Amino acid sequence: MKSNRMEAFSDGVIAIIITIMVLEMKVPHGTDLQSLSEVWPVFVSYVLSFLYLAIYWNNHHHLMHTVEFVRGPILWANLHLLFWLSLVPFVTGWMGENDFAMVPVALYGLNLLMAAIAYYILQLQILRTHGKDSPLAQALGSDLKGKISPFLYIVGIAIAFYWPLIAGLLYLLVAIIWIMPDRRIERLYDPKS
Repeated sequence: MKSNRMEAFSDGVIAIIITIMVLEMKVPHGTDLQSLSEVWPVFVSYVLSFLYLAIYWNNHHHLMHTVEFVRGPILWANLHLLFWLSLVPFVTGWMGENDFAMVPVALYGLNLLMAAIAYYILQLQILRTHGKDSPLAQALGSDLKGKISPFLYIVGIAIAFYWPLIAGLLYLLVAIIWIMPDRRIERLYDPKS
C-alpha cells in the first residue's frame, strides 16, 4: 500500500489530539488578569504539548517522504506512535491541573519517552522494509538528537520527583532540539538545503 493513506490517517489523529487538548482548557472565572494567573500552569502545559505534537507531525511528514510503500509492521509501528501521542492530552491536563506536581510531571516525561521510542521503532520498521540503501538509511547517519533525547527524558523523569519544574525545563530543551524539521531528510529532497 502507498504511504499517503497512513500519513493522512496520522495527520487526522494528531489534529484530533490537538483539538482535544484545547477543548480541555477551561476559561477562567473572572475578567481581570488575576483570573488568568490561576490557569497559567494549564496554559503552559498546553503550549509545551502543542509544541511536541507539532514537532512530531512535522518530523512524521518528513519521515513519510522517505517511504515508498507500507506493510503491516510499519502500520503497527505507526499506530504504536499514535497511541503514545493520543495520551498527550491526558498527561498534559493532569500536569497542568496539578501545578506541575512531581508524579504528573514524571508521567508526562514517561509519555514523551515512550513516544520517542515508538518513533524510533517506526524508523526501524521503515528501514527494515526499504533496506539499507533507502533514502531514510542515507539520511539518518549518527542520529545524535535521537540518542540525546531519551537520555534527557530519563533524567527529567528522575528529577521530576525532586524538582518538577527543572524536569519540565528539560522536556522543553528536548523540544527546542527538535523544533527544526529533520534536515537530514530535507537535504535528500531539496538540493538548496
